[in-house]
Amino acid sequence: MTSSKATKINLLDFKSAPMRAFHITWLTFFVCFFGWFGIAPLMAIVREDLGLTKGQIGNIIIASVSITIFARLFFGWLCDKIGPRISYTLLLLIGSLPVMLIGLSNSYESFLLFRLAIGVIGASFVITQYHTSVMFAPNVVGTANATVAGWGNMGGGVTLMVMPMIFAGFIGAGYLNAEAWRYAMIIPGVALFIMGIIYYYFTQDTPDGNLSELRKTNPEYQAKAKDSEGSFLRASKDYRVWVLFLAYGACFGIEITIDNIATLYFIDNFQLGLKEAGIIAGTFGMMNIFARALGGVFGDKAGKKYGLTGRIFILGAFLLCEGLGLMLFSAMNTLPLAIATMLLFALFLKMSNGATYSVVPFINKKAMGAVSGIVGAGGNVGAVLAGFLFKSENISYRESLFIIGAVVIVVSAIAFLLCLPKKTAAEFLNSEKPVLEEAMVINKN
Repeated sequence: MTSSKATKINLLDFKSAPMRAFHITWLTFFVCFFGWFGIAPLMAIVREDLGLTKGQIGNIIIASVSITIFARLFFGWLCDKIGPRISYTLLLLIGSLPVMLIGLSNSYESFLLFRLAIGVIGASFVITQYHTSVMFAPNVVGTANATVAGWGNMGGGVTLMVMPMIFAGFIGAGYLNAEAWRYAMIIPGVALFIMGIIYYYFTQDTPDGNLSELRKTNPEYQAKAKDSEGSFLRASKDYRVWVLFLAYGACFGIEITIDNIATLYFIDNFQLGLKEAGIIAGTFGMMNIFARALGGVFGDKAGKKYGLTGRIFILGAFLLCEGLGLMLFSAMNTLPLAIATMLLFALFLKMSNGATYSVVPFINKKAMGAVSGIVGAGGNVGAVLAGFLFKSENISYRESLFIIGAVVIVVSAIAFLLCLPKKTAAEFLNSEKPVLEEAMVINKN
């Protein structure tokens, strides 16, 4: 049994508890995207089968991301209580049920309820980050978290490519469209169930063992150090936290929105088949294989040279390019240009994700968990707000994307306001002043 946190990431190590958790966690997070967004590339077929309107599809998109906000809060609390191992196992086993059973839907209302239940799987991000955080030492925990998040998020792109092929496989076996999409969803549900069993038997809560064992000798044992008392209140009073909340909503929130609508967008605007649209839409998610981590790298390099100001400038610049790219993408009428501009804004969007979390640790060292939680919630809030645009009967998907691009540009301008001269990241980390007092001093400078 491992006696301490890992101080390095050895990708060829499958035996030590931290690296075993590393590999199983990113793979599990990857599979979770099959469950969470497995139905998204098949929505054109579901729309026809259930006779869904544009407004109803918008409500379904909102349902898939709104419940995640509350699920993340709950599972974050549950990890502290029973550990990430059992928490993830429960999420996977329970979450697999609505994924496998969504095929029982025969109306908009029943489909909406199943989609709402599936949205709980989005809490997997919290458990993923929690588990890697307790397994790795401070010198590598940032890299570990960014890597498992990026590789896991890549599942969103693979899902958009693979699910239409699974659907086509059932069509080839002689099933009708209305039957094929229902049977296709059983596949990701079974994958989630299998990962739940694997997670239970092949991971442990901490490098030292499972919480249930460790608490027999120390009832007060905590897998993760808690923030000091009142940390959430302190974090919530810092305007910089809420700017990052907006920033993450403008990047990750838009990412999961695009995951939901990309296939429909290419089918409706470029008259593509389900398989072709899915493959093109999937390239959007596949950018995560490098782009999110790249954003963190740029943030770190700017931080070393210019401190916190440099990190925030990089975030603002990436958001600005993302917004411009979105507006450009919405105006493309030819397929090659649409694909090119989609990949362009996808690059900056995913780099913005990484850049946001390169800033988070430098806002308030005494409330880092609270800051991270608030900012993370911003992603899903952004997706919910974007969903209201896509449900409108009076605004086309193209117009919605253009509006979102403009909003992202506004958020980038707000982010630039956080560029605080004469304050380096190191000074923030070493400062003992309350957050509001720091802000007042900074504003005077």
